[in-house]
Amino acid sequence: MGTLRGEEIIARCFQQEGVDTIFFMMGGPTSGTAGACLDLGMKGIYVRHEQAAAMMAHAYSRVTGKPGICIAPMGPGVANLVTGLANAQADASPVIAIGGSAPMRGWTLDTFQEMDQVPMMRPIVKSAYRVDLAYRIPEYIAIAFREALDGKRGPVYLDLPADILAAKVDEDKINWVRGKYRTDARPAGDPALIRQAIDLLAEARKPLILTGSGVLWSRAEEALRAFVDTTGIPFFTTPQGRGVVAEDHPRSFPGARSTAFREADVVLVIGARANSMLSFLRPPRFSPTAKFINVNVDGREIGHNRDVEIGIIGDAKMVLEQLTAEAKGRFNPNEETPWVSQLSAKHRSNLERNSPLLHSDQVPIHPLRLCNEVKDMISRDTILVVDGHEILNFARQSIPIYQPRHSLNAGPHGCMGVGIPFGIGAKAAAPDKPVVVLSGDGAFGWNGMEMDTAIRHKLNITVVVSNNAGFTSRKTGGNVGRDLGYQRYDKLVEALGGYGEFVEKPADIRPALERAMNSGKPSLVNVCTDPDAQATTDMGFSGY
Repeated sequence: MGTLRGEEIIARCFQQEGVDTIFFMMGGPTSGTAGACLDLGMKGIYVRHEQAAAMMAHAYSRVTGKPGICIAPMGPGVANLVTGLANAQADASPVIAIGGSAPMRGWTLDTFQEMDQVPMMRPIVKSAYRVDLAYRIPEYIAIAFREALDGKRGPVYLDLPADILAAKVDEDKINWVRGKYRTDARPAGDPALIRQAIDLLAEARKPLILTGSGVLWSRAEEALRAFVDTTGIPFFTTPQGRGVVAEDHPRSFPGARSTAFREADVVLVIGARANSMLSFLRPPRFSPTAKFINVNVDGREIGHNRDVEIGIIGDAKMVLEQLTAEAKGRFNPNEETPWVSQLSAKHRSNLERNSPLLHSDQVPIHPLRLCNEVKDMISRDTILVVDGHEILNFARQSIPIYQPRHSLNAGPHGCMGVGIPFGIGAKAAAPDKPVVVLSGDGAFGWNGMEMDTAIRHKLNITVVVSNNAGFTSRKTGGNVGRDLGYQRYDKLVEALGGYGEFVEKPADIRPALERAMNSGKPSLVNVCTDPDAQATTDMGFSGY
């Protein structure tokens, strides 16, 4: 038996977990960790800023369902992870973050980049631990994966002092964690409550299904589709949960979202939190007399912010299968009820209201015309990442999503700057799928240099910048600190070795998109859009 350094032990543990990709910044005590992972055949994507590494890991986890891995050096490098990890926590996404830190033997001496990192991380991640002994590294890695994936998912931070990473340990003294150290068990719902839920839905005049990311993490898309098809109940999703059932399904009416929420009398909420994305499930967004059936694997979410008629603790897939079995023969799923007719009519009218802007020839280009061109250009299996303010809402109103895990956006925190890192993380997770990033120009500025990362690693994402010459619309945020000008972000990408185009006229959008997507390079199409165009949130597809 030989010896292994702490960094090599981490790599071995990742290999045991099936990790195939890491996102990292070189330098500091963790460079050897990244190198050990690469030596074992993992793909390493090195970034221009640690924040982007955390965001890439976040997107990778949402697309694959597996924890994303990010690695940062120490001190300021670890501090740079904070925004990305906090956003993953808000989005309940599993990320394993490895941060180097000052050696334990020099603690309190003000050694180089000494920073008390674990207390800094604890408020913004699910769990945070400092590894104290090199031979215990496998135990900590096991804890990290178990806690990241247990119940409501989230990021876990492991702090690795430099001397722990460099320590040599005899292999026979390492506390290897073998076999199954976490469970994939799915808790089912209480059968009595399942029956009560179906009774309540069957009696409702205006029932509604509302789902969140819990359905995606549970891989419950087929179970949800079966339940919708069995009951004929209209369904809506949270912004991050879109595509769990294709949005051209006959019971999908995203253009009637506000009406549906306001008038529903019984709402089945599955795998979604009563947070700001859903207006806390409270009036006036939802009726004060509406009855809620809440299904969640995390009991703390049941009754949070809004009382429930029925609360079911259980895995989304298991509970949906139970609900479908109980619902058979109780509903006429093809019936055009007054409720379905009302939502269908409202959906159509909102789409028709937007139609002139979708085809507008105005200059500067209206963002809805840009969104419509993107919609017509991309395939049903394209992963769409949207980042920004106005363009985020305009895209929700006009670009449907057809597959689960194919929609990524700023999430519950509204975290700007995720676009390019999310696009890279998604492409690394699904290299055979087209990935399109639709970003505002302000949002692009946060992590635009990560286009260099995409180019270096030949991750051919297509970025479309809605360039309205500033942060938000002039009508949304005013002019104080807003103006950026119509900057040539396409030239930046060209200089880095990618493909870029600048577009000022509506008729030129489609040809530019085609050339960008066919360029064989990471690409950016920089489109000048109307700085006065302001998105509202009730106009159509999946607004807040």
